[in-house]
Amino acid sequence: MDVRRSRPAARGLGGGAVPDAKSQALPTPGARSDLQSHMRRHGYVVLSVLALAWVVLAIVLDSPSLKLLSGSSAQAVAPSCLPTTLEHNAALPAAGVDVSPAPGTATANPHTQISFLGVPVTEINDVSVVGQRSGSHSGSIRGYSQGDGASFLPAAPFQAGETVSVRAVIGAGKKIAFSFRVDTPYATTTTAGFPNPPAAPADYQSFYTLPGAQAPVLTVTAPDRDPEAGEILTSNGPGPGQYGPLIYTPTGRLVWFNRLTGGEVAENLSEQNYDGQRDLTWWKGRVLTLGFGVGEDIVMNSHYQTVARIPGGNGLKADLHDFQIEPHQVAYITAYNPIHCNLASVKGAPDGVIVDTAVQIIDMKTGLVRWEWHSLEHVSASESEVEAPKGATPWDYFHLNSIDPQPDDKILISGRSTWAGYELEGGTGRILWRIGGNRSSFKLGPGTEMAWQHDGRVLANGELTFFDNGSNPPIHHQSRGLRIVLDLENRRAHLASVYTHHDPPLLAASQGNMQTLSGGNTVIGFGGLPAISEFAVGGSLLFDAHLPFDMSFYRAFRFPWSGRPLSPPAVLASLNDTGEETLVHASWNGATGVASWRVLAGQRPGSLATRASIPTSGFESSTTLPQKYAYVGVQALDAAGRVLGTSQPASVISYDSSLPHDG
Repeated sequence: MDVRRSRPAARGLGGGAVPDAKSQALPTPGARSDLQSHMRRHGYVVLSVLALAWVVLAIVLDSPSLKLLSGSSAQAVAPSCLPTTLEHNAALPAAGVDVSPAPGTATANPHTQISFLGVPVTEINDVSVVGQRSGSHSGSIRGYSQGDGASFLPAAPFQAGETVSVRAVIGAGKKIAFSFRVDTPYATTTTAGFPNPPAAPADYQSFYTLPGAQAPVLTVTAPDRDPEAGEILTSNGPGPGQYGPLIYTPTGRLVWFNRLTGGEVAENLSEQNYDGQRDLTWWKGRVLTLGFGVGEDIVMNSHYQTVARIPGGNGLKADLHDFQIEPHQVAYITAYNPIHCNLASVKGAPDGVIVDTAVQIIDMKTGLVRWEWHSLEHVSASESEVEAPKGATPWDYFHLNSIDPQPDDKILISGRSTWAGYELEGGTGRILWRIGGNRSSFKLGPGTEMAWQHDGRVLANGELTFFDNGSNPPIHHQSRGLRIVLDLENRRAHLASVYTHHDPPLLAASQGNMQTLSGGNTVIGFGGLPAISEFAVGGSLLFDAHLPFDMSFYRAFRFPWSGRPLSPPAVLASLNDTGEETLVHASWNGATGVASWRVLAGQRPGSLATRASIPTSGFESSTTLPQKYAYVGVQALDAAGRVLGTSQPASVISYDSSLPHDG
């Protein structure tokens, strides 16, 4: 029996350098099979004691019948969706265009656009779109802001299961014709999100000047030895505590917390180039217990203004797993596409649901989808390390969790559920090679085998990096950051270096990332066990910190960041318990470069005078004025004493009013 087919469906958001790579070598394939068989015979899964219970929730969902067999013993059967061929090609070279949905595919959403990439909009003419059941579709042609293509936007959606025929004339009379089939979407509107219990009081910090916020505590366990690497960018969730993007200094001081409410989660806070500026990018939305997100990608400038939103396209919402901005305002995003599918041929449910995943390339100016790639059309279900469910639980057979666009238009992606990375050819969408999994294009050297990995990247020298979770269920002893050298000519992969968390060893059941800094140092985010570590090129530990271990983050990065909010600094002042002195608290959520505070006070809001100057002592700085005042204000000063921002005058409140109150 193939042991891989015996793996239960995993849940979660993925789902120090060792100079001697051999000392970290994984078990041989035979040893791996013995381990897997032993686990299966004894029916147990060893979990890290720090892993969260919600990471492995079992989900039982109702799947509506789409087709009933005749007779008294009728059985619900979903549409056929597993392709008979995986050699799909989105390129039409005779016309010089790449099209989406790709010809001959069957994963188009009923709300799909039809994309023509490669020629100006003026060269795309006489577009005819006819649905097998829905008939001829009117619509509009809208060009991409990059000037190299356009999308046909149907005026009405297509019907699930129908074949759609497309004809057009490209350029000087080049006629093209192709067809695709529309899938049958599985609705997730009633699918639950992860539980969000309150955090333990010891796990968060609260502030007078940021009422209601409970920002997670970042505990630094190895002081920073690389200050040029910058701040720590991360988020909390899903799991306990308040959600939102977070920025900390390397000393663990909070810089920015944008608290989200209403069940929304923030993930993947990073820093990227957009429109000539270094901006924050992150994802916001609902994280479903199926292990993916439905939401939007966001770009914020240094004033914390939203300058771009990418909600996804073609009827699919932007997923949390990756968001990469390329030149000319082009975005690469992940999107998840659960569809009804007959899984009987892979020993699953006839009335099953499979989670197809998509790479979308989006014009950030217009929101149009320039190109779309689907895992189900290129990666066989037989590559999955997760067995097809017998019941109604959607099968997360691939689990796309990273996209890395390359200068030559190739794209490296990572499939958690197949234990493999895939190099895609831009335009055609075909797979050029695989690393890892059960169809690896390379002979894997000692230590290069991955399991449930995240965050595949290609470095400038051609080396690959991955965060190798090694768990859920456990395959390795601990999670690792891998740097792998590829010998493309001889098709061999060698381990260059490996990074692990030594004290304590961490086995992250979900999430995680590996960031290579410009100078060659490596940052590892341990995801489901939310530690962040930085290692020097030679492997020495340069920095280590963690959020409370009953929380989690998706990724964690280090970037230099300079923020200046448009909103003024916040101040809260109260009398002390005797009513004879004035207590003052000041902060400026998101501001960097604040070295000290000038405290102003007086009996009227228009006549405040300087009463004290205090150094910045954390996210919130406090002082006591030895006199009773009616109004106060503060000014944020930089290291040279220049005023960066001034608060509004605030009325001094009573001591009792300043105390926290339940409810």
